[in-house]
Amino acid sequence: MTRQTAREIEQQAADWAARVDRGLSPDEQSELDRWLAADSRRIGAFGRIRAIALQTERVAALGPLLSPGEFVSDERAMPRRRLLAGGGVAIALAALGAIGWHRLRGDLYETRKGEARQLALDDGSVVSLNTETELAVKLLDDRREVTMLGGEALFDVARDPARPFLIAVGNTHVRVLGTSFLVRALPGKAVEVLVREGIVEVQRTDVAGLPRRLTANMRAVSPEPAHGPSAGILVADVPQGAVARALAWRDGDIDFEGETLSQAVGEFARYSDTRIDIDPAVANEQIAGVYQANNPVGFAHSVAGSLRARVIIGDGVIQIVK
Repeated sequence: MTRQTAREIEQQAADWAARVDRGLSPDEQSELDRWLAADSRRIGAFGRIRAIALQTERVAALGPLLSPGEFVSDERAMPRRRLLAGGGVAIALAALGAIGWHRLRGDLYETRKGEARQLALDDGSVVSLNTETELAVKLLDDRREVTMLGGEALFDVARDPARPFLIAVGNTHVRVLGTSFLVRALPGKAVEVLVREGIVEVQRTDVAGLPRRLTANMRAVSPEPAHGPSAGILVADVPQGAVARALAWRDGDIDFEGETLSQAVGEFARYSDTRIDIDPAVANEQIAGVYQANNPVGFAHSVAGSLRARVIIGDGVIQIVK
């Protein structure tokens, strides 16, 4: 059998990515699994094309809003399905070059405030980085290592029993073979691991005990020493739909369900330098809804209407006044 060229593999990877976006039948999924298993180069190519296509659709969804009066919706992002089906690899690679993403040095990556980016690893894994996230990646012969310095990231890990995927966030360590899970390490808060699918093991290096095992729709909370006493890892089930809400940022959204207005304002501050000041009289009011992360003005008007408050827009600041 003639060995495929890299170009042929990339074209097939783009075709498969387009089919995955439309939805695969069980037979098609089995066919994709066989195609990936037949040549180790295909895993990396498929992961890269998948990340590039997702990136072109989502990169414009987030961005720091410099002035409340200058908010404009950005409709320029090319739809993922059209990119894959119509332009194939050449357009996808060109799109990635035009968008770019901030790489610091070697294998260290970061996103700025308001940015969301995706990284396709050579092993076929895909890492989606939310706003203000920084991590380092090393792919070794016997393991895959990520050191997360802060922020929030979704890991879609390609299964490889010979090379476990290891993530270190301070004293909290995560180990998987192949799965999908979210890691959140925000300033002043405990490390959180939220599992979307598969099995994840979470362990502390500074606290005695066996690793805690999580499956789909489970969360682990691991307080780092700087954030309070080391009480080990707390594990709990999460309600149906909680994982999807936690990942709303991949589409440029923030999904609230019962958070206080004060908490919601704190979440918006992660994505924009535009400050939202709130009247103490409404700070503890609970809110719900899905809002664009780069549109604090729209958020303010929406919640003010439900709370019978009013909005005052100034230079770089939004006030919600009862």
